[in-house]
Amino acid sequence: MVREEIQARILEIFRNSFEIEDPGLDDDLRDIHGFDSIDGIELLREIEIMLDTELTREEKENAMEVRTINQILDYIQLLASQRGRN
Repeated sequence: MVREEIQARILEIFRNSFEIEDPGLDDDLRDIHGFDSIDGIELLREIEIMLDTELTREEKENAMEVRTINQILDYIQLLASQRGRN
């Protein structure tokens, strides 16, 4: 899965699930778009579906520090590479 594909899917999730249209890739999602911890949990579930795998507790905890789309993309690429899906 290449970064452009991941980005397209993440932006689609943000439009459909969180009603956030075209967030800047470096926008602080919490400050600018009101993205909260419940949204984060829902996004993690979407990432699990995207990767077709369940995330570990540690992976979920690490995700809580993510604040931008670029960081989400980096995070997903890391998870995919760890699972041999890149």
